[in-house]
Amino acid sequence: MKIVKVLLGNRSYNIFIGCGILSEIGSELLRFNFSQRIVIISNPKVFSLYGSIVVDSLKKVNFEVSSLIIPDGESYKDYFWSYHILSELLSRGLDRNSCLIALGGGVIGDITGFVASVYMRGINFVQIPTTLLSQVDSSVGGKTGVNHPLGKNMIGTFYQPRLVWIDVDTLKTLPMREFLCGMAETIKYGIIWDEDLFKTIEAERLNILGLSQSHIGDVIKRACEIKAHIVSMDEREAGLRSILNFGHTIGHAIETETSYSRFLHGEAVAIGMSLEASLSERMGILDKVSVLRIKSLINSYGLSTELPPDMDLEHLIKHIEIDKKRENGEIKIIIPERIGKVRIKKIPLEDVRRYFEL
Repeated sequence: MKIVKVLLGNRSYNIFIGCGILSEIGSELLRFNFSQRIVIISNPKVFSLYGSIVVDSLKKVNFEVSSLIIPDGESYKDYFWSYHILSELLSRGLDRNSCLIALGGGVIGDITGFVASVYMRGINFVQIPTTLLSQVDSSVGGKTGVNHPLGKNMIGTFYQPRLVWIDVDTLKTLPMREFLCGMAETIKYGIIWDEDLFKTIEAERLNILGLSQSHIGDVIKRACEIKAHIVSMDEREAGLRSILNFGHTIGHAIETETSYSRFLHGEAVAIGMSLEASLSERMGILDKVSVLRIKSLINSYGLSTELPPDMDLEHLIKHIEIDKKRENGEIKIIIPERIGKVRIKKIPLEDVRRYFEL
C-alpha cells in the first residue's frame, strides 16, 4: 500500500494506492466519525463490476448502504442529474455527517463532489476512482463541477474529499481507449513538472501498456505526489495550480464544440497539449526537438496530436473566449518552457485568433 498525503490543514487527507484493496474500504471508513448512512454514486457498468465488493465491505462494518446509479458519459454530468441526486439524498434522509462515495471515473467523481459540496452546505465524500484518468488527476485536489452547454465545468466548487482510495486492479477492466486517456493526463505531469516521469513514461511504455502492477502503481503514485504538492501550495488556483490546466484551454474547447460526445476528455487534452506546445515553439519559448518529443510520446500511446480536418477553428476560438480561465479581457494559457517546466501566459482576447490559427 502506497500513501500520498494532501496537506491542507484541517482539510488534509490521504491517497491510498494498492492492488486488491477495494474490499478493505469499509474498515478504513470506520476511522471517520461518519453517520451510519452511506450512498454510493456510480454508473451501471462500474457498479456491476465493483459495486458488490464495496457494498459488502461497508455492510460488514455495519454501515447502512444504498446506491444511486446515473448514466455513463460526460453528457450526463450536468445540473439536471445533480438535481436528481440531491432530490434522492433528501428523500433518503441523509444528514450533515453522512458520506457519499464516488465509485467510478472522472464524471462520477466530479458530480459526486459537487453534490456533496452543496447538500446541506457540505457533507463528506470519498473518492474511489476506477479509471486511470481519475486516479492520476480528477479524484485529487477538490475540483468539482458539472457542465453547461456553453462550457465544461462552468458550474462547480472547490471541495476536498475525506479520502481517495485507488485500487490499481480496477484498470484490468478498463477499456484501452479510456486507459490511454488517462495516459494523456499522466504525460501532462511529466511536461509541467517532472522530466524524469516523462522519461519513465517513454522508457516503460510496453510495461505500462501491459498493465504491469509495479510500473503502473509507481506512475500513479508519482502523478498523485505532483498534484498533491501543487494543490497543497495553491488549493484554489490563485496561481501555481493553473499549470495543471496545460492542454485544457484547447481541450475543453474541443469537448464543448463536439457536445462532449466525440472525444473523451484525455483525447481532447492530448490534442490540446500538442497544439499548445506548438504555440510555445512559435512564440520562441520551446525548442523544436522538445515539441517533437512531446508529440511523439503522445502518439506512442495511441493518442492524436492534431485537430480533425472538419473541426471549425472559429467555433473553437469562440469557446476559448468564454473559457472560465478568462480574466480581465485575457485568457490564461499554460506554455511549456522545456519538458518539466511551464509558464503561465496571459493572452489578450483580441489576440486569441492570431495565436490559435494553428
